[in-house]
Amino acid sequence: MRANADLKLTVIMTVYNQEKYLARALDYLLEQKNQQFKLLVIDDGSTDSTAEIAASYQDRFQAFDLVSKANEGVAAARNLGLDMVDTPYFIFHDGDDWVEPDYTDYFIKAFDRHPDDDMVTCGYYVDQAGKPSVPITKPVEGELTRLEAVLKVLGSAHSPVKGYTWNKCYKTQLVRCLHLRFNEDLDLMEDQVFNIDYLMQTEGCYYSSVPLYHYWQRTDSAVHTVSWDHFWSIVGANISIYKSIFSHLRQKALGKRPQTQEYQGSYVRERIKDDHQS
Repeated sequence: MRANADLKLTVIMTVYNQEKYLARALDYLLEQKNQQFKLLVIDDGSTDSTAEIAASYQDRFQAFDLVSKANEGVAAARNLGLDMVDTPYFIFHDGDDWVEPDYTDYFIKAFDRHPDDDMVTCGYYVDQAGKPSVPITKPVEGELTRLEAVLKVLGSAHSPVKGYTWNKCYKTQLVRCLHLRFNEDLDLMEDQVFNIDYLMQTEGCYYSSVPLYHYWQRTDSAVHTVSWDHFWSIVGANISIYKSIFSHLRQKALGKRPQTQEYQGSYVRERIKDDHQS
């Protein structure tokens, strides 16, 4: 196992009853060109062989942790992942999806090349059984302001950014300083709420729509089922999103100092401390 000090990225994979798809996801991660990452698998109380499949891959990765917990939903599983991250950057990965060989390398190098940006995003394919992979947009890239990034997160179905977490990479110290968490009361759109909260309190986003992630659309997934719980979750998520946006705008209008200044100081102090300890 590689020492954590040498790792730059944690891939947080939350799984629940995904025995049909998990091996595919793990096999593609084993093919990553850049192995400077840890794989952290959070099993959210699966009742099938998901945990056993994950455990069978433990010795095949250079850095791998598997944690099993009681079933509480994806938001709680992701929050546990946030608590366990010990690398500078992290990203999420769903257990029924898979990635291109350049996936981890892209995020690590993008942050090296754009250290002042607080988020990095990539493009993605939409995949369905019996159909070819469909890239969402034509290849484009560049740096986005806060407003531009927010609009792309909230954008149309053809936005190369959208509100997903699996095509976005975050700075660990920034999330900790801002005390960001996933809303465990939401069944849907908790990822979009998290991204808006993050973007409204940070500066700069680098994005490329070159597709590196394969989003597997299952007819039995939560996104494709309809219930009153989902309806109220969507309502609650949209309220949270616009509260976050208006709160930032109000602080800006009142001339309050952005929280990112507190983060930058904290992050620098943490890096200095780590340098002295190494």
